[in-house]
Amino acid sequence: MKTNYHHLSIEERDKLAVLRSRSLSLREIARILRRSHSSIVRELKRNAPPIRSGYYLAHKAHHRAVERRQIAVHHKRLKTRRLRAYVARQLKRGWSPELIAGRVQQFDWPEKITHEAIYQWVYQDVPQYIPFLARALRKRRKRGYSRKHSKSHIPSRVSIDRRPHVVQVRKQSGHWEADTIVSRSSRPVLQIVVERKARYTFLNRMPNREASTMRKTINKAMCKLPSRLRRSITYDNGTENVEHQLVNKVLGTRSYFCRPYTSQDKGSVENRAGLVRRHFPKKTDFAKLSQSKVKAVERWLNHRPMKCLGFLTPAEVLRRGGALRG
Repeated sequence: MKTNYHHLSIEERDKLAVLRSRSLSLREIARILRRSHSSIVRELKRNAPPIRSGYYLAHKAHHRAVERRQIAVHHKRLKTRRLRAYVARQLKRGWSPELIAGRVQQFDWPEKITHEAIYQWVYQDVPQYIPFLARALRKRRKRGYSRKHSKSHIPSRVSIDRRPHVVQVRKQSGHWEADTIVSRSSRPVLQIVVERKARYTFLNRMPNREASTMRKTINKAMCKLPSRLRRSITYDNGTENVEHQLVNKVLGTRSYFCRPYTSQDKGSVENRAGLVRRHFPKKTDFAKLSQSKVKAVERWLNHRPMKCLGFLTPAEVLRRGGALRG
C-alpha cells in the first residue's frame, strides 16, 4: 500500500541533530524517529553543510530545505522564446495582459497562457516591462487587495439606519451633519458643520485633518449653543471622526455614521460644501486662507435666503427659535 511522504519537520530535524551528536547509527536514528533509513540518508545528504563537513544543525538544515522547495516550485511562466517575444511586443504596443492572452487563444500554437501568467512573468522576470502596464505599479499588490477597510475602524460606530425618524424629517432642531473640505494644494482643510432643520452653518479652517483637530474644532464651534441645539451629529466614515465619543462627552450629542460611499446620507452638508466651493475652488491653497475670509463665507451662508426655508435665512430661522441673539 502506497503511503504519503511528508518532509521532515523542524522538530524532527532537532531530534536528528541530537541523536546524530550521540554517534548513533543512521538505522537507529530512523527507528527512533519512525522514519525510513533512506529518508535519514537523504536528509543528511541534501541538507548537510555546503562543504560536507562540520555539524548537522537543525535550523540551518531546515532553512536549506525550505529555500530549495521554494526554488523548485518556481518555473518560467512563458516557456518558449516565441511566446515571450510576442507578449513583449504587444505590451510595448499598449495591449493589456488580458488582451494578449485572449489573442494567443486564437492562434494555432501549442502554448496557451493566461493574463495572470503574463503579470507574474513581468513582475518576476522582466520588470523593465512594468511601465507598459496600465497601472505600472512598481510593486504588484496581492490578489484581492483593497484599500477599503474590511471592518469599521471607528469605535462604537452607529449606522445612520438607527437614527431616529424625527431627525430624518427635519422636525426637530439640534441635529447636525459634519464634514471636511480638502484641497490637493495644501494640508489644511475646512471643517463644515450644518444644522439639518435651519441649515445654519459653522465653517472653520483646520491646520490638518487629524481626529484630535476635528474634535477640538467641533467642540469650540458648538459648545456655546444651548443644549436643545446639541442633540446629534452625523458623520462620514473618515478617520478624522474616530474621536466622536469624546465630542459626545463634551457636547452631550449622539453620533451617527453614513453608509459607506453614500454622500446623499448627509445632503445638507454636501449642499453647503458646494456653495463654499464657489468662493474656494478645488485648487485653492487653504494654507493661505485667513480665518477672517473663512468667517466671511460662513456669514454669507447663514444670511443667504433659502427656498426650503420659505426664503428666510438660516440665521433668521434659528433666531426665531430663540437660539441666537440678534
